[in-house]
Amino acid sequence: MIRKYIVLFLFIAGCAPVKESIEPSSLSECIDPVVNVISRKVSQTVREMSGDSISYPRSISIAGKWRTVPIEDWTSGFFPGILWNMSELTGDTSLRSSAIRWTEGLTPNQYNVCTHDVGFMMNSSFGKGYQYTGNDSYKKILLQTARTLSKRYVPIIGCIKSWDNRVWPYPVIIDNMMNLELLFWASKNGGTQQMYDIAYSHAEKTMKNHFRSDWSTYHVLSYDTSDGHVIWKGTVQGFSDSSCWARGQAWAIYGFTMSYRYTNDERFLATAQHAADYFINHLPADMIPYWDFQAPNIPNEPRDVSAAAIAASGLLELSGFVKDDSLRTKYYSAAVSVLEALIHKPYFSEGSSESGILQYGVGNKPAGREVETSLIYGDYYFIEALMRFKNTRSIFEGIHTNTVSATTNRK
Repeated sequence: MIRKYIVLFLFIAGCAPVKESIEPSSLSECIDPVVNVISRKVSQTVREMSGDSISYPRSISIAGKWRTVPIEDWTSGFFPGILWNMSELTGDTSLRSSAIRWTEGLTPNQYNVCTHDVGFMMNSSFGKGYQYTGNDSYKKILLQTARTLSKRYVPIIGCIKSWDNRVWPYPVIIDNMMNLELLFWASKNGGTQQMYDIAYSHAEKTMKNHFRSDWSTYHVLSYDTSDGHVIWKGTVQGFSDSSCWARGQAWAIYGFTMSYRYTNDERFLATAQHAADYFINHLPADMIPYWDFQAPNIPNEPRDVSAAAIAASGLLELSGFVKDDSLRTKYYSAAVSVLEALIHKPYFSEGSSESGILQYGVGNKPAGREVETSLIYGDYYFIEALMRFKNTRSIFEGIHTNTVSATTNRK
């Protein structure tokens, strides 16, 4: 039963406010203490980061402190996004004040033409700010950012260029699906039809070219700039060109679900389902993926909680779109099972002095960077998934289903 998963979901932080030990209890008794534990971690980060200048947390260093990055880093928007979401969840006005500070520090990025990741940077910060406040200046900044992002689109390719480098003439990465939400949103909120068309074309080309026959994803494609055909498929952050990088697969679940939300194109919904099926069917028993599904030394390979959190959030939204009740239950149950694992040790940082929320994220394993650490984007999507859980649980309570183990091929 779904209720079984919901009860299990709250093995977190106990229900007594003075305790942070993990104890089982019901959703109604524990959801507020769950948020409170996370809120304390977020407030701790605010205190640690409250210097005269503004910098942005990205990952926990060996010393146990946040490693910070400038506003141009692709992760810069996630901390202000966390502040907006936690302010909404808790009603803490001090978090909203901090959200404004860290969000408005990103203002120059609206003109940053050097990266496709302005969608990540600005949608998670100004986008959340506009959602919660209706501040018209934030809307104007988002629309300008959408115009800036549109400049990275080349019609003969049909995609937004991801990286500017000399290795490939026109690289496009699966992560880029996430930046499309800015364009889709802008097209419906004072932007142009061209913004919609660019995002739609990019999603369509990614759907056609980024998937293998088993619906696993390539990380990177390179296109020929003369006629737009694909000249290379492979990876940078995965194990090999033929393997499936777990976070890339999670981006696909989330990105195509979001694209369906804006377009109602059934092909995008089907693609999201195929990506989700692959992800779920290749999860280990505890539901937290290895950093690459074909990493050579499984089970002695790092897990990636960021991939888990992104997928859980995407699966929760996906479950609300599919028509078949058994599939809705499958995706919802898988998302809740992933969250159940994330709120337990060793993945959840309850009791730790560190301010990161989720432990054991993997940034770039082949490069040896940010391996088995807290990642700000993992924390962002984890909080988003918890918010989506709160908003959808009433729909699924009382629906009977088989356990996830009966519908997935756990390895």
